[in-house]
Amino acid sequence: MSLQAELRAFYTARRKQIPAGVREIMDRAGRDLAASGQAARALTTGATAPDFTLPTATGGSVRLGDLLETGPVVLAFYRGAWCPYCNIALRALQQHHDRITELGARLVAVSPQVPDASLTLADKHALAFDVLSDIGSEVARAYGLAFDLPDDLAAVYDELGFDLQRVNGGHPRTLPLPATYVIAPDGTVHWSFVNTDYTQRAEPSEILTALTTLRASGVGHRRGPGESAA
Repeated sequence: MSLQAELRAFYTARRKQIPAGVREIMDRAGRDLAASGQAARALTTGATAPDFTLPTATGGSVRLGDLLETGPVVLAFYRGAWCPYCNIALRALQQHHDRITELGARLVAVSPQVPDASLTLADKHALAFDVLSDIGSEVARAYGLAFDLPDDLAAVYDELGFDLQRVNGGHPRTLPLPATYVIAPDGTVHWSFVNTDYTQRAEPSEILTALTTLRASGVGHRRGPGESAA
């Protein structure tokens, strides 16, 4: 089953369990976000990926520029462990992690969660790749992905017990659009997926195709030490 088919099946089953009033708030927020033009303002193919350094779930740190010194990077932005669609997508990435590595790439995922929340997620799904904490969504903002929840949807999330105030380190309203980037060693975005609909995610097979194409093309050079993509 493709990732999108799995997400669609989950969406269909989940929607039946959500009260009509809550569905209306979620649907309206989705329509408004799609109409806002946010996706069109996000970083896209051909752009230079902003460099960043973020903490890992285990107390270390990861710098994009350092990763690119050894090859391409698959960079996935997700909303958090509280989002079931994110969990499905991250499990799918884990299932393809070996192949991503075989193609010479490094996979990292980024959310606005605090490291403890990311560690719980990584342990739960036995993730072999780093999950990084972008508290305050500064990196997501640099990539054009950060947006603020409307008041009524934020209230719904509070009622559902997501506790974004805690897990997002005091930034409960700001989330990233779901996005995945394949970044060449020279810092150029080779392939991108951005969608305002959180039930839609990059298909792992498309990520692998992008990595295969990048490897065959030989495009991009490795950054030297200290060289920034910004």
